[in-house]
Amino acid sequence: MSGLAKISDLLTRATDAGDVPGVAVAVATPDGVAFEGAAGKRDLESSSAMTPDTLVRIASMTKAVTGACAMQLVEQGKLALDAPVAKLLPELGKAQVFEGYDADGKPKLRAPKRPITLRHLLTHTSGHTYDIWNATIADYRTKAGTPALNSGQLASLDIPLLFDPGEDWEYSISIDWAGLAVEQVSGLKLADYMQKNLFDPLGMGDTGFRINDSQRARLAQLYGRTKDGGLTPVTREPPKDPEFDGGGGGLLSTVRDYAKFTRMILNRGTLNGARVLKADTVALMSQNAMGDVNVRRLPAVAPSLTNPVEFIDGMKWGLTFLINPQPLATGRSAGSMAWAGLMNSYYWIDPVKNVAGVYATQILPFCDVKSLKLFQDFETAVYEAI
Repeated sequence: MSGLAKISDLLTRATDAGDVPGVAVAVATPDGVAFEGAAGKRDLESSSAMTPDTLVRIASMTKAVTGACAMQLVEQGKLALDAPVAKLLPELGKAQVFEGYDADGKPKLRAPKRPITLRHLLTHTSGHTYDIWNATIADYRTKAGTPALNSGQLASLDIPLLFDPGEDWEYSISIDWAGLAVEQVSGLKLADYMQKNLFDPLGMGDTGFRINDSQRARLAQLYGRTKDGGLTPVTREPPKDPEFDGGGGGLLSTVRDYAKFTRMILNRGTLNGARVLKADTVALMSQNAMGDVNVRRLPAVAPSLTNPVEFIDGMKWGLTFLINPQPLATGRSAGSMAWAGLMNSYYWIDPVKNVAGVYATQILPFCDVKSLKLFQDFETAVYEAI
């Protein structure tokens, strides 16, 4: 892949132009890392350079990791994809469907038509939502006094459903519930389960919910995009002493580390002699797991955190991966897996052309126009090289 060298120029041009403060990328194949690079600064004030081992908040890129943990336990018979999860998490069984407010301003709630299953949780078809993309649940949280999700309080997950499980799709907190299911059947905190069963076997030494002092020294500063297109520092600290590890978005990692996870998927569950998933399980995770339900656009309810999220028609959700049914203009094959993190980190895994890419900068809001274009240019450059 000699053509990958031009990616460095692409990244440098973008950071020199101020499109992003700093960016790091990695390109992986089943055999190893084909390319890794970085440009710009992880902290504009200190002028510290961005590098492939810069720690970044990967946010919802955590979801695929949590999904892999859940599927390990499905393999062991400790979790079942289509059994009611309320047997393990009684609190989840109390969730009701929200149908507005009565004349006195009290919420109208009803029992769901069917119980929530692990499949519903892993495919975002449980009926749960996110307040930053759903005005109804944002309003409900405010009126009910429900803690914010980033508070780390279990009560933050206590929200009603907006549709019956299995009947619609909306991106949601459901993977946080899946993480709690992993804890319940494993007897371990999610952080400890991930460390023992994924991070240690895969050599992901820079990935976790909490970081040490040496890692903190490599942590990238987070920036917000201003109205004039500039960048301003943003403080977004994780909760102290959280009541649960956020399986939906709490991990920090590096592009170098996350590339190991993508290589494991490309290798159908194994990396460097360590098997963490069966090949059949990876195949199952990589397929449409939501039937005829379709992914749909997410509006921007909290514009400081996210822009609208657009999807190509017909996209599906596998068991924690977004799957494109048709080839993309970048060169990505049909049937590839992908997703992203709130602070504009992105990845894809192409099992047809046997290549994966990981990209990270640290900017809010999500789907930042300049960062998203750079990611797409990076992906296009990878496919041109291969």
